[in-house]
This record gives sequence, C-alpha cells and structure tokens, in this order.
Amino acid sequence: MEDRPLATTVILIRHGQSTYNLEGRIQGRCDKSVLTELGRETARQTGRALAGISFDAVYCSPLQRASQTAEIICQTLSEDGSLTPTVSDLLREVDLPLWEDRRRDEVMETFPDDYRLWKARPHEFKMVVPTEDGGTRDHFPILSLHEQAKQFWEFVLSKHAGQTVAVVAHNGINRCSISTALGVGPQDYQGIQQSNCGISIFRFSGGLSDTVQMESMNQIGHLSEDPFPSPRKPHRGPRLLLVRHGETQWNRESRFQGQIDVPLNENGRAQGRRVAQLLKSVKLDFAVTSPMLRPKETAELILEHHPGVALTTNENLREIGHGLWEGKLESEIRGEYGELLERWKTQPETVQMPEGENLQQVWDRAKLAWDEIVKAYGESDRPLTGIVVAHDAINKAILASLFDLGPDHFWNFKQGNGAVSVIDYPHGPDGKPVLQTSNVTLHLNENGELFDRTAAGAL
Repeated sequence: MEDRPLATTVILIRHGQSTYNLEGRIQGRCDKSVLTELGRETARQTGRALAGISFDAVYCSPLQRASQTAEIICQTLSEDGSLTPTVSDLLREVDLPLWEDRRRDEVMETFPDDYRLWKARPHEFKMVVPTEDGGTRDHFPILSLHEQAKQFWEFVLSKHAGQTVAVVAHNGINRCSISTALGVGPQDYQGIQQSNCGISIFRFSGGLSDTVQMESMNQIGHLSEDPFPSPRKPHRGPRLLLVRHGETQWNRESRFQGQIDVPLNENGRAQGRRVAQLLKSVKLDFAVTSPMLRPKETAELILEHHPGVALTTNENLREIGHGLWEGKLESEIRGEYGELLERWKTQPETVQMPEGENLQQVWDRAKLAWDEIVKAYGESDRPLTGIVVAHDAINKAILASLFDLGPDHFWNFKQGNGAVSVIDYPHGPDGKPVLQTSNVTLHLNENGELFDRTAAGAL
C-alpha cells in the first residue's frame, strides 16, 4: 500500500553557518552571532532549492542567525517581497545560560561532568540558574525545549491545516521539533543531526496525535556535491547507508509483493544506477542485502563502482510476509479483507496478515539483522562504511528501532524507491546511533526536486 496522503506540509530548516559556528562557540539564546558569508550563500542556495513550492507562511526564530536566513530565503523565493517571515518566540534555541557565548572546548574543560551528561543523557542534564528573588532553580534545557516544540506544533498545525509552511530555526529546537513530531523521547536528543541549512520535510494528517510522516530529514544535497553530513568527531564506529531497492512493476501497479520475488523494472534499474552514481565516490568497506531479487539487484548495481567489496545476504532483511495478500491489488484485498485493510492503514501494529506476518515479527527480525551488521563491522581498528539494501517495511522498522519506537510508528518514516538514509555510530557499535539524514531522493529527481516522488506503490 502507498504511504497515505497527508494534509499539512511543514518544511523545517536550520539557519546557515554563523560566526559562532565558525568560532566553535556555544550559541544558545545568545544573539551576538550572525551569518557568515558562507551562511548567507547557503541560505540563498536553500531558497533556490525551495523554488516552485508555494508557501502559505514562513516562521522563524527571533535570533539573528535564523531570522537572517529566513529573510534571505524569502527574498530568493519572492523578489517582489510578497513572502515575509513571521517571528515566533517558540522557535528560540535551547536555553543554556551558563554556557552560551563560551567556546565549546572551554565549556568541556570547565564543566567536564556536566558536558558528559549533556552528551550521554541530555534529558537528565540540568543547570542551576538564579531567579529574580535572589534564589536559584533547576533548569532542564532539553525537557523545556521539548515542551516548547510541542507548543509550536500545536500552534502551527491549528493555524495552517492543509497548507504548506516553512520554519527556519536552530539545531536544538529543530531536533526537538522532529522528536516531538515522531514521538521520540528527549533522551535521544543527540541522535538526530541538523546541518546548517539542512532541510527536513514533514506531512501531518491533523494534529500531533494523528498520523505524522517524516518524508525526509536533514537533506543537504542542494548545498554541495556531497549529499551526506560528515561524521561527528571523534568517530569510532561504523557508518551505514540504508538503501531501499528500486522500483518494481508491482510497485508501479500498487500490487502487494511482500515475499514474492519480483525483480526491478526498467525504472527500478535506472534508480539503482542513480544510487550507484551517488555512492560512486564513497569508500565502501562492506555491503549487505536482503536475499530477494529487488534489493540484491540494487546492491549489485551500486557495487559495480566498488569491485573489491563483497556482497553478503541476511535472511532477516526479507520484506514483510503479506501472506494471502501477496500478488493482489489493494482493490482486490478491500473486497475480501476490508476491515483488516483499513486497520493496516490506521493501526498497522494491530494487523496479523492472513497466513503472513505481523509488524512485531518484522520489527524483531529487522532489529536482529541490524544489530548483527553493526556488531560485525563495528569492531574494526578504523571506522568502516557500508551499504545495507532492503525493503520499505524493513527499513521503516530499522529507522524506528534506532529510537526504540515500536510498530505503531510504522507510517512515521517514509522510504522511497532508491532512497538513502545514513546512520552513524560515533561512539562505537555499543554506543547510541545518530541519524544523519533520512530518505534522500534528490539524486532520483531530474529537476532537483526536494520532495520524494519515487514511492510507487505497495510494499
């Protein structure tokens, strides 16, 4: 089944490079930092990448680095000045009053225990700050920012239902906006990357309690030839490029394929070649695929540019078993399994496929496969990079499991045919993962469009 059409589109953007970014200073709510010339240029590039999208509103943080980025984007989109950003205090950056305006290395040296806690358990990190009456209070920056992000979503989704909105803000508040949209907890704050002028796209069917889909996250291909953010430093563990297979004829027909071994169609092979071109300059150390034809063909196309890399298979990466639904069109399934099909669209975690699998089974084996791969390639004396090529349901399960999200979050993560997502393990295979970017499809669009137009149909 196709990912469900959703009503409200929100495009989330981080500000361009700032003077404090360049100096390695912690910014927080300090407003001394402004855009560098590079920051201004990437803001212009971002505006050009968004051209052709009709925005109903643009919101930005009041802090200079974000408001300047928003103004440049609006000027690029509408030379007549018809599009102007609206400032919202709910988009202010994380409040770090004891650290802001200081160099990061100074903070690490002055507050070593607090800084380690900030990195490892950000939801527990607190600052003791003075109050107006001369006392002190405990301030939990990330917990507070999560609540702020929820308030912004409630405001913008109630005001702009069915519309398209751009939001220009900061690293921290964007991470919390992404987390609260997906149901990710504050403990995973450090597991989401936001690059300067990175673009994330969300689709909402209603409010935060309704279906929310992250179409893509932290796209930066519009800024340079390198579509992926650099690993955080120090970086000790593996980098995994998670790829969904190219299109099949059954995808095009919206026919449920599941574990029937359907090969790529000509468009799917073309998509595979485009992924291969995208990854041509990436040094690959390993490659793992589902044993099924469509991901295996996609992986083989990628490896034509990496002749020294062996391709291994993992049985647990097979697509979900749809049982008696396999080989049938949605219209045929509706006639026989109407109530079950509707639940698949709205409560997929409750569905047991007739003579097939349920999503918990898919989650369990996808996580098992992923953990095996991370462990197998994470014990090297240097960080390794490899591809994992699989399927829509499997990839969704892997992405959700990075944040300990269960099958009820199945529709949160879009995976287009030929899309690439990047997951790093900066602290080694036993450390927490970082989702660097998700569902990159820019390489598949002739016109450089940011939206994913590739997902052609059923799983």
